[in-house]
Amino acid sequence: MLSPSLVGVGLFLIVPFLLVFVISLTNWNLISDPSFVGLANYEWLFSGNAFGKSLLVTLVFTAIALPTSIFLGLLIAIGLNRGLPGSGFFQLLYVLPWVCAPLTLGIVWRWMLDPSNGIINAILGTRIEWMSNTSIALPTVAFVYVWQNIGYISLFYLAGLQAIPVSLIEAAKLDGAGSFRLLTKMYMPMLRPTTFFVLITTFISSFQAFDLVYGLTDGKPGYPGGTTNLIAANIYQTAFRGGNQLGKASAMAVILLAIILVITFIQQRYFSKRTVYELD
Repeated sequence: MLSPSLVGVGLFLIVPFLLVFVISLTNWNLISDPSFVGLANYEWLFSGNAFGKSLLVTLVFTAIALPTSIFLGLLIAIGLNRGLPGSGFFQLLYVLPWVCAPLTLGIVWRWMLDPSNGIINAILGTRIEWMSNTSIALPTVAFVYVWQNIGYISLFYLAGLQAIPVSLIEAAKLDGAGSFRLLTKMYMPMLRPTTFFVLITTFISSFQAFDLVYGLTDGKPGYPGGTTNLIAANIYQTAFRGGNQLGKASAMAVILLAIILVITFIQQRYFSKRTVYELD
């Protein structure tokens, strides 16, 4: 019964990872035969500044996008959970960006943020170089990322809220609990399984963000001045636009996987002792 899934996991996850690890130990440009160089690519990563800068950019991007996405997603879910007229329509509206192709969304937002003819500047009545200003380019990318993902997050939080027994909420209200106390003392503790899942998936997604950045920067990830050079974009640039250095790009991918695994393990350890899955 498990064999179809195991075949899929093996062919599309395990085998590609092993191939990437093997390639990270070679010098290969897709044209000539690969030559074994051992750990030289990893030494190159940690001896230069390019990888460290892209890692820092990714951490800043995640620090902006992750808490903002989760906070806004929770607020939207609480609003939708009230069951007001039109909630179904707004639920569909919030989720719609998440199911669209990130590259397409990036292109559309690039048109909207155009400093001369974009609708955003037209509404604001001023000219702002959203994607050319090194000070606001990364926050702009983070904003679009949040806009795309809050529907996904709110969907899971809404399911978590609807799983909370109504009797518990009514009892808390009878005891005088207001909206803020309900949020901090009841909703948040009972939503920890949902928060754990959303935190893990959103964190991994933010570290792998590429399509959206590619569309927003008009196919020039890192523009302007390397301020949007996320790790995934750096891997792409190194592999296909920097002399086809597949060995170095593969080493970056392996380090990226290691970082994601370590931080995911830390999050799992933190939530494992603070999460209750049974409400009975």
